[in-house]
Amino acid sequence: MKQFLIFLSCIFSFSLSAQKKALVGGTLIDGFGGDPLRNSVILIDGNKITKVGQVGTLEIPAGTEIISTEGMSVLPGLWDMHVHLMINGHADYAYWDVKYPALFRSVIMPSSAKQLLHAGVTSARDLGAPLEDIIAVRDAINKGTLEGPTLYVSGPFLQHKPYPGTEAFRWGIKGVADARAKVQRLAKAGVDCIKLVDQDQMTMEEVNAIVDEAHKHNLKVVAHAHRPEEIRRGLKAGVDCFEHTGLATAPEYPEEILQALKERTANMANKIYWCPTVEGLANYNYNIRNREHLDDPSWAMGLPDSIVNDIKASIANASQLPYYQLTPYRTPTVTKKFKQLKESGVVLLIGTDSGIPMKFHSQSTWNELDVWVRQMGVDPMDAIRSATYWPATFFGVEHKTGSIAEGRDADIIAVKGDVLRYINLLQNVDLVLKGGKVVKSRKSI
Repeated sequence: MKQFLIFLSCIFSFSLSAQKKALVGGTLIDGFGGDPLRNSVILIDGNKITKVGQVGTLEIPAGTEIISTEGMSVLPGLWDMHVHLMINGHADYAYWDVKYPALFRSVIMPSSAKQLLHAGVTSARDLGAPLEDIIAVRDAINKGTLEGPTLYVSGPFLQHKPYPGTEAFRWGIKGVADARAKVQRLAKAGVDCIKLVDQDQMTMEEVNAIVDEAHKHNLKVVAHAHRPEEIRRGLKAGVDCFEHTGLATAPEYPEEILQALKERTANMANKIYWCPTVEGLANYNYNIRNREHLDDPSWAMGLPDSIVNDIKASIANASQLPYYQLTPYRTPTVTKKFKQLKESGVVLLIGTDSGIPMKFHSQSTWNELDVWVRQMGVDPMDAIRSATYWPATFFGVEHKTGSIAEGRDADIIAVKGDVLRYINLLQNVDLVLKGGKVVKSRKSI
């Protein structure tokens, strides 16, 4: 019996030590925006970061698993604040919405989640999906039975009238009482935020009711900003975050909207956030002439061949897709609108609309970061904070995640090279830890 107890004790001790990890040697970009920390050491116990320091000054406890990050940039796991797990880049929404709903929960959403995580996205905000399906996938990820980023979900869109065939994930609003009832139903189901679209087609009373009811349930409201009146109504009602830079070809935002944004952002206690989602526009002309990203096998991860072949067929003639015919006219307006938003004082967030035609979960986030830095002139450190610290702040979890510091969740990624000089290195994330567990590690590191 004594020997058996000793044996159990040894197993228990090994189990405890296996929970302890140290990332050693890399250049740490902690998410707060300070100077990078060279020769960093990050100690992890279980799912938490316990200490952060440097080689030679921070002692690594005996029995700790050492993971070398020499020659690498180490940073918080990325957030993508606008994804759609129910779609995977297929070009025909009307076809997809009829063909695949039965596979959303069992195949399509899990594959999307896995692709995001392996791309270094450890947290994501899903903005539009059937309620029961996205809640089930979110909860399965949280329980550890599915592989994917920590999800924050809105469930169905709320809008004046759903498009035909989309009623499972677009809920129409008919009056103030219905607006409040729909928000209450979503809140009771456990969503993390409310998604509002086409609010310029609702009455102002309906828009106010949605935002007011959401805030009563401590839920932030995310709204489309494709048209000026959508923005005006969203601002009047107190929307917390806007999405996109507009479907129209207008060259800039009206001055009165910019002034309203500046007045709103003058109140530090009432920050307003914005996901510009510019990569799809900025890279369109290049992508239709250079098919490397369309042929990249990474977007097929977790999908059966039948769905992969279906997606490939739908994007075979990329330049002919009706969805993108106005894009060449919209593209020249993006830089000016992005600059206007930046100068208005809104907090810009990395969000991609990942899943829409030709935008794949394995690629969208790094491409958005790359366009911000390479074409929009955003400092790389600021771009990274828009994909780490600020999204966590939006959801009020900045003391738990979104940065690398003592007590934070051990959601960490690492990539060979200097991402502050070459942001596109993020297309090949070498190491992904989520909750202290290694979910991706290239054999070469």
